[in-house]
Amino acid sequence: MKTPMTQLDDETVRSMAIGAVFSDFGGKINSLDFHRKDDLLVTASEDDSVRLYDIATAKLLKTTFHKKHGADRICFTHHPSSVICSSKYNLDATGESLRYLSMYDNRCLRYFKGHKERIVSLCMSPVNDSFMSGSLDHTVRIWDLRVNACQGILHLRGRPTVAYDQQGLVFAVAMEGGAIKLFDSRSYDKGPFDTFLVGGDTAEVCDIKFSSDGKSMLLTTTNNNIYILDAYGGEKRCGYSLEPSPNVIIEATFTPDGQYVVSGSGDGNLHAWSINKRSEQVACWNSHIGVPSCLKWAPRRAMFAAASSVLTFWIPNDSNAEPTRMDTEAGVEAEHPSQ
Repeated sequence: MKTPMTQLDDETVRSMAIGAVFSDFGGKINSLDFHRKDDLLVTASEDDSVRLYDIATAKLLKTTFHKKHGADRICFTHHPSSVICSSKYNLDATGESLRYLSMYDNRCLRYFKGHKERIVSLCMSPVNDSFMSGSLDHTVRIWDLRVNACQGILHLRGRPTVAYDQQGLVFAVAMEGGAIKLFDSRSYDKGPFDTFLVGGDTAEVCDIKFSSDGKSMLLTTTNNNIYILDAYGGEKRCGYSLEPSPNVIIEATFTPDGQYVVSGSGDGNLHAWSINKRSEQVACWNSHIGVPSCLKWAPRRAMFAAASSVLTFWIPNDSNAEPTRMDTEAGVEAEHPSQ
């Protein structure tokens, strides 16, 4: 399973195939995230589980269950065994919309209260302890892992989607009408320094990602259109229209070198395009798991993960790794937060 990152080319991308399958989830996988530096992946799913995987060995390391709050959006902090997870249940009663969890000793280190409705976007700053959340309550909140209180609030219309650039200097917020507003993360209270419009598409943007070189921005909309914008000027570099998926919001991802985009589709296929060759499709694969709701490429490996109610790891098939169906490890119920 060990597939270190090399320079990707069309042939390597075309050769991607399933190398491992994890099919023991009791429902849809809501979100997944790779650690920026360690070979780890975390998932949050409808069965209220949070699961930690070693992606170099394709092993499930730990499972915790969170019946009180549920497990919806998830992202790693800088520490390899700590994550931020958003809640699905009891938001009105507890206000505990976000939890800072230690996977190592199965504790909740901190609750973050503020959002009144479901969180649909969550991201960690790549450079410090700040993180952001966007909620259906029409707010984006800025937090610090070390402090319970919210550090800043942006009020806006529509479904808010948030993302930091790879240097943590800028963050983007998508809002109603396809507007993308860029903020200086050190002085966001002064308002956006730039606004991009995705011309002609009024669908809400449900996901934003910056390429690792900071030059491109990837937008996915609720009607399954994908756009790649110049991150500096906002010009549309290319766009792709995918099969609709009425009950699933799809996800797209950059490769680490920023040269390719991989996306799910409503027809159950996965697609890969070369950005430099404009709209040329490099590969199309059957996902084998229906319509994937989660799709991310690992930061430092020739590997991506795709998930629906099944999690799959994809690697170049010249690695001679047969697809492996993995056994589970016993789960444990999440404990009370540390005092």
